[in-house]
Amino acid sequence: MKTLYLDCGMGAAGDMLTAALFGLTEDPQSALDTLNRAFAGRAVLSLDRDRKQGLEGLHCTVRVDGDTEGQEEHAHHHASLCETESFIAGLELPEAVIADALAVFRRIAEAEAKVHGQPMENIHFHELGTLDAMADVTAVCYLKHLLAPERIVASPVHVGSGTVHCAHGELPVPAPATLELLKGIPIYSEDIKGELCTPTGAALLKHFVDSFGRLPVMRTEKIGVGTGTKELPRANVLRALLGEAEADAETETLLELSCNLDDSTPEDLAYAMDALFAAGALDVWFTPIGMKKNRPAVLLSCLGGEAQREELLRCLFRHTGTLGVREVRCGRTSLSRSIRLAGTPWGPVRVKRSEGFGVVREKAEYEDLAKIAKEQGLSIGEVREQIR
Repeated sequence: MKTLYLDCGMGAAGDMLTAALFGLTEDPQSALDTLNRAFAGRAVLSLDRDRKQGLEGLHCTVRVDGDTEGQEEHAHHHASLCETESFIAGLELPEAVIADALAVFRRIAEAEAKVHGQPMENIHFHELGTLDAMADVTAVCYLKHLLAPERIVASPVHVGSGTVHCAHGELPVPAPATLELLKGIPIYSEDIKGELCTPTGAALLKHFVDSFGRLPVMRTEKIGVGTGTKELPRANVLRALLGEAEADAETETLLELSCNLDDSTPEDLAYAMDALFAAGALDVWFTPIGMKKNRPAVLLSCLGGEAQREELLRCLFRHTGTLGVREVRCGRTSLSRSIRLAGTPWGPVRVKRSEGFGVVREKAEYEDLAKIAKEQGLSIGEVREQIR
């Protein structure tokens, strides 16, 4: 299976991801020319050889109206979600690339809206909405399209520490919107001061990465190294490895947390399930049971990774009346999973692919089918029949 692995030991930012993926392409100059033509001079990407702590890589720079990204001249240029989506939708790039770029910015808008308590329509992106960030996001989406990996895996994400200055003032690292985007993703902090994972980097990881963990067994064919702007005590790079990994099933260790409940209403249980999924649970289920004094009751169970243990326990104690939670570590063997975009007459839909043990399955994402069916007055089956 063609696998892309992202080493995020020094975080993830749009420019670092862009440069690392450029390093994997067969013809970086051709890809660069295509992107620059699409932006028609409004944003100009360039690649330069760079070196961090003796490690050579590529650095991607974006110039907007003659200024380099991050310069004060355009650091306060704001753009609404509508303006951002309109600009991206008008780029002359493949339909799948446009769909991915729009989805990434919508993720950012949802996170910003949540942390600031505002409707998405009121969100202005500050540094995220300017053309330099649009260029980074679109470039990553386009390069991923060219590389066409069947599966993307990333390491746990180093987020940095300390504080970061942004349009809202001095904020802790990771910034609130970044932290919201990183929900369910394994993260950690060490002694490096500063912001290592940006909202743009977090949104790209959230959208594209199929699983997070150690480097899988794979035969590496290409290596791309993207360098960051900051000089840090360790090499400020993001490495991307492209190669062939076995398509067989993956085995991982998970936690199964459970508790018996005889005093929860159906509404309580439904809310607890939503809260557990929001906290990173992989699955949540109810089993009818009988308890002492002949009481009908419910066994609430959830499955999650070690990194989500504390948050899942907190949810169980907060949203149910349980006094104790049982904890079992178990192995789970699962098929390898990836997502591709497929076309329909009404726009793209995500298709989930799973394979291993000689089995290959594909299934269109329900939410995408339901959205089109509702808009077009069709059944889900009629939409599914039109998937190309």
